[in-house]
Amino acid sequence: MDGQPGSGGGAGGDDCDAVARAFVEYYYRTFDANRGALAALYGPHTSVLSFEGHAVAGAEDIGRKLAQLPFDQCRHSVSTVDCQPSPSFPGSILVFVSGNLQLAGEDHQLRFSQMFQLVPNEQGSFFVQNDIFRLNYG
Repeated sequence: MDGQPGSGGGAGGDDCDAVARAFVEYYYRTFDANRGALAALYGPHTSVLSFEGHAVAGAEDIGRKLAQLPFDQCRHSVSTVDCQPSPSFPGSILVFVSGNLQLAGEDHQLRFSQMFQLVPNEQGSFFVQNDIFRLNYG
């Protein structure tokens, strides 16, 4: 997943679940250790991140947004991962994640939901075309 859009790759059937789970494990492990490095997973110009209702586009701006979040350390605990093939881009996958987020120095965990659209690239891997993140209050 190098962030370069293209037309190769793809995932169907059982591959969808395997790709989604591998992506989710990598994404949150990287987010918790070095979230600025996540920019490489996004397309240079076309990708969009909506974080708590604020949208940014392009890998550079997305990486900057993630690196500048108002906390230094966090730990994600994923509860569910659901995926579906997406017909909008051949071979693409929609991934929906729910879980908990623990910020350093905080007593209570925060619940979150996140949706990704993974699109195949020319290298036979995927990049994140769309990413929507929301904390779940209530």
